[in-house]
Amino acid sequence: MKAILKYFVVLFFIFSFKGSTSLDDIIMSIESGNSSRLSTFFDSNLEISLPDKSNNYSKVQAELILKDFFKLHQVKHFEVLHTGDNIGAQYCIGNLYTRNGTFRTTLYIKQIGQKPILQEIRFDVK
Repeated sequence: MKAILKYFVVLFFIFSFKGSTSLDDIIMSIESGNSSRLSTFFDSNLEISLPDKSNNYSKVQAELILKDFFKLHQVKHFEVLHTGDNIGAQYCIGNLYTRNGTFRTTLYIKQIGQKPILQEIRFDVK
């Protein structure tokens, strides 16, 4: 009986953390200000909203824009405030603390196959 219980507990933990790992990777990329690592999750086109501009960019352009943003606003910490799921999509809302201030950050992620694809990222001055 104990062996069966252990089996179900292990399965529970495996399936509980399966979906969050990719979101955690995206969050870690933002917290480290690593646009190159973050770009591995980009869709072919990514909508980026910054305080001074907003547009839809190709994967390469998006990486360069975020690289400049992270260079200008050196990241100190990212605090997740809320996450949620909606039929094959996830979102994350948090605060990005930088040396130049705090940005309310929103991420929209769609699950395509087994891979999470970042479709939109917003940085709003808080």
